[in-house]
This record gives sequence, C-alpha cells and structure tokens, in this order.
Amino acid sequence: MLPTGARDTQFRESNNQKVHPQPMEEAMNQNPEAVEALISKVFTNISSLKSAYIQLQAAHTPYDPEKIQAADKLVISELKNLSELKHFYRENNPSPVCVSPQDSRLAAEIQEQQILLKTYGVMVKKFQSEIQNKDSEILQLQQHIEEAKEKQAKLEKNLKLRGMSTKESEGSADENGFPPVDLTSDLFTSVVEAAYKAIHDFSKPLINMMKAAGWDLDAAANSIEPSVVYAKRPHKKYANLDNLTVTKESFFHQFLTLRDMDPLDMLGQNPDSVFGRFCRSKYLVVVHPKMETSFFGNLDQRNYVMGGGHPRTPFYQAFLKLAKSIWLLHRLAHSFDPRVEVFQVKRGSEFSEVYMDSVVKNLIMDESDQKPKVGLMVMPGFWIGGSVIQSRVYLSGMKVDE
Repeated sequence: MLPTGARDTQFRESNNQKVHPQPMEEAMNQNPEAVEALISKVFTNISSLKSAYIQLQAAHTPYDPEKIQAADKLVISELKNLSELKHFYRENNPSPVCVSPQDSRLAAEIQEQQILLKTYGVMVKKFQSEIQNKDSEILQLQQHIEEAKEKQAKLEKNLKLRGMSTKESEGSADENGFPPVDLTSDLFTSVVEAAYKAIHDFSKPLINMMKAAGWDLDAAANSIEPSVVYAKRPHKKYANLDNLTVTKESFFHQFLTLRDMDPLDMLGQNPDSVFGRFCRSKYLVVVHPKMETSFFGNLDQRNYVMGGGHPRTPFYQAFLKLAKSIWLLHRLAHSFDPRVEVFQVKRGSEFSEVYMDSVVKNLIMDESDQKPKVGLMVMPGFWIGGSVIQSRVYLSGMKVDE
C-alpha cells in the first residue's frame, strides 16, 4: 500500500511515467487504495456530469442564454475530467491477460458509463444547435423591429408633408403662397381648442341678446335639451350650441387659405363660395327667425343672408368667427390620411375620463359612488392617429364646489 503522498505523486506524474504491463489482479493487489480512489473519482465525476446536464435542461425553461452557456461549459469541463481519468487508468493498468469476475463487472460498468457519456454528448450538441437557432430568431426579430421603425419614420414624414407642395423650399412659401405647415396631431388639437373657444365666445353675446329681448332662458334650454339638471343657471348656455356639421368635401389648401384671413374679407371676395354657402346655411339653422325678430325687431338681416349676402353687422361678424373655426376644423380633419374620425357621446352615458372632459370644473362627486351621467355633449371628440381628443360634455345633476 502506498502512502497518500505517493498516490498523489503517481496521479500527477502519470503522463510522464512509462508503465510496464502487468496483470489487473496483481496491480489491484499491489495498490488497491489507488484503484479504489480512481473508481471513486469516476463516480463523483459522473454525478457532477449528471448535475451539469440537469442545469443545462433547466436553463431552457424558461429560455436563458447566459445560464445555458454556463451549464454548457460545466458539462464540457466534466467530460474533460472524465476523459483524463480514463487515460490515466489505461496508462497505469494495461489490459490484463486474465480477467476475474470482479474485473468484468467493473469493465461492464465503465462501458455503461461511456455509453451514457456519448448520450450526453449528443444532447449537448442538440442544445447547442437550439441555442444557435434561438440566437438566429433573436437577430431576425431585431431586424424586423428596425424595419418597422424605419417604416414608421417614413409614414410620419409623409403625414407631415401631405398636402404640401413638392416645390416648397425651406423657409419659403409654396407655389400657392402658403407658408410651410406640418400636418400633425398637435396642429389639429390646437384647431379643436380654437373651435371650442369660438363656440364659447359666440354663446356669450347670444345669451346677452336673449336676456335683453326678454327670453326665458330656462324654457329655451329645456326646449333644446330637456331633463338636464344644471348646477348653475348660467350653464344653460351649453344647451344653445348647435352641433354644426359640414359636407365631406375637404382639402388642405382650403384650410390654409382661410386660416389667416378675416372671414368677412373672404366672403367679400367670393360670397357664393363653398365657405360662403356653409356660413349662410348654418346661420339660418343656429339663429331662429323668432330669435332674430326679438333681437332686431325685424327679419331684414335674415332675408339678406337668404338672398346670398353677408351683412357686416356685429352680430353676424361674431357668428362668422364661430363658422370659420368650425370650417377650419372640418377642412383639417379631412386632410389627414386616414382622416380624423369623430365620435359623439349620448345623453345618459356614464362619464369616462378617457373619452370625455367636463366643461364645468370643481364638481362635487355624489356620495353614492355612482358615476356621473352625461347631460349633454357640448363638443364631439376625435380619433387621430391612434390618439383620443376628448369630447366636451356637461354632466347632469352635479354640484359645483364654490
């Protein structure tokens, strides 16, 4: 029996020593502890290999490239260790002339482990192939993402340039004399805000004239939108706003033409234009004959409008500001591709902070925890490029925090 130091020296210097063949039985009898240590190392190495293989399997569910790579290196390391043990054993224990039954069992077990190692090798190659396939899929997905970003950038650029002259140069006007304008959602939002302000501004002189003429505002509001409970009496002005609409005929240059012009000057140049006919028809709808008679004592202004004219009275000019804002909003909405979609809110609908905006702020919520109900829609909402511009609504039955 060799001392422990001698056994370690034998393992370290095995590759440099020249071993003389001798029978297996004699070798085992001369150094049984060394053989036992070798077999123990073999079993330990196989257990480590199994553990590494299990880690490699676990790294695939869920798929983790870093863990797979670490487990793969561990499997390869254990296979190298086992290969070194095999070479060491063969060099120090040549094939015996006579093999005992115990040696046969040991040889059979070693052969079985070698078969398992081959199986593990096949599985490792399979996993490596799967890793390569996953890496290829990741690269393809990254390419798709980059292509999608490029397409998005092109679409956004086309959207901004849509309706503009191809001859326009930077910092100069186009062939029609219009300054460069980007067709964007921000532009549309600003036009929506301007239209809402124009509606609000026109309602003030209209209500003042109704008061001066002795109109019953409560009766007028109820005749337009009955069963609405108003938080304050002045809120009845929201019921006096007509849901103005125009035809689908729309062009971006019409928007640019009228945007910076005085509407009365525009109508003076061409009183029977599309915009002129729009103003004429909407005035006759918004201002009722009885209302106009009570305001002015006659229907002269109405008859003048019906005859194709556009009077320069302060009241009609106030109406033209409202008509212009609505006209610009519709011209611009039809300039987008796809065009802007309008959505309306029905009376009695539950209030939604996503799709609606209350025109009255500082509302006091009911302690019943029931969602507020829409009393009337002041202005519709819009869908533009996947974004929502909220509709303006008046909530019925709500109290206002003074």
